[in-house]
Amino acid sequence: MTVDLVGFLGVVLVAYLVPGPDFVVVLRSAAEHPARGRAAALGAQTGLCVHMLAAALGLSVIATRTPVVYDGIRLLGAAYLVFLGVRAVLAARRAARGAGERRPREGTARGRSAFTQGFLTNVLNPKAALFFLSLLPQFVDGGGSPARQIFLLGTLDVVIGVGYWFALVAVAGRLRTLLARPAFRHRWELTTGWLFVAIGASVAAAA
Repeated sequence: MTVDLVGFLGVVLVAYLVPGPDFVVVLRSAAEHPARGRAAALGAQTGLCVHMLAAALGLSVIATRTPVVYDGIRLLGAAYLVFLGVRAVLAARRAARGAGERRPREGTARGRSAFTQGFLTNVLNPKAALFFLSLLPQFVDGGGSPARQIFLLGTLDVVIGVGYWFALVAVAGRLRTLLARPAFRHRWELTTGWLFVAIGASVAAAA
C-alpha cells in the first residue's frame, strides 16, 4: 500500500485539534478525575472504531446517502448532547442552592459512565462518518483492497487519537485544583452545560 502518510497524519492531527463534542466530553471528564477523562477518551475512540468499520464495510455510504437514516442519527446525537448539557446545568443550580455535594460514585461506575458518554457522543455524530468517507478514500491505493486500507488507516487514526486525548487528559487534570473551589466549579458546570446545549442545538439545526 502506497499512501501519503505525512499528508494523512497532517489532516488527522488538524481534525483532532478542532474542538468538537467529544473534546468537551473528554475535557469535562478529565477535570473531574484523570481516570474518568481517560475512560471518556477510550469511549470516544471506540465510537470512532464503529465509524471506521462502517466505512470499511460500506455501511456509512448507505447511512449518509439516506436522508432519513442520516437525520435520525443526527437528531439522536443532538438530543444526547442537550441531555448532557441540561443535566450539568441542573447540577450546577442545585449546588448553588446549597443542596449539598453530590456523593461521588465508585470509581468503576464513574469510569463506565464517562466511557458511555464518550462512546455515544462520537457514535451518534454523523459528521464523524462523513469524515471517514471523505478523508480515507483519498489515501487509498487503487491497487490494493479498499476495505483493508481503510481499516488500516482508520486504526492509525484511532491510535493517534488515543495519544492526543490522553495528553489532553494529563493537561486538563490540573483543573481539578480549581474545581475544588465551589465558585469555580459552579461556573464550570454552567459553562460546559450550556456549551453542550448549544452544540446539540447546532447539530439539530444543521441542514
